[in-house]
Amino acid sequence: MRAGLLAALLGAGAASAVTLNEKAKESGCVNKPVYVTGEMYKCATQSGASSYFNVPGADGNPLPGSATSSSQPVRSAKAATPAGFPRVDPNTQKGRDDVRRKVLSEELAAEEKLLSESRVLYADGAPPPLPEERADAEKYRVRIARLRQTVGVHEKNVEALKKELGAIK
Repeated sequence: MRAGLLAALLGAGAASAVTLNEKAKESGCVNKPVYVTGEMYKCATQSGASSYFNVPGADGNPLPGSATSSSQPVRSAKAATPAGFPRVDPNTQKGRDDVRRKVLSEELAAEEKLLSESRVLYADGAPPPLPEERADAEKYRVRIARLRQTVGVHEKNVEALKKELGAIK
């Protein structure tokens, strides 16, 4: 049974490729996503927080339609560095990595705070109904769905930020 379920899940994943626009909509983006690194993209959400998400299959290249993509063909192999190409001093790179780590840590702290606040509002799927929702159950269901989506977005953002922090040398 497990093997059949696993095969079904793997087959469904391969058959349903997720586009950048779908992931942006799912993440609650209010602007066009910006390519960050690898398969990672970033956008602003309605709450003003940054949303980070992966787009499977990006293979380290911006997808068509992203802010940094171009009409040039995508090459999968990296070109060799030319002999006269300037190199970054290790201390300079360390400073850049430290700044990046600090910025990501600050964003992670902010995102964890937003996640905590969202979980309190969501109240495990049973927040008390607002006065206008007592008469209209559909309004209550819509608010719960929106709160659930907000919690999910913040959880994904925290996960992505932790992944990025772990990737810093």
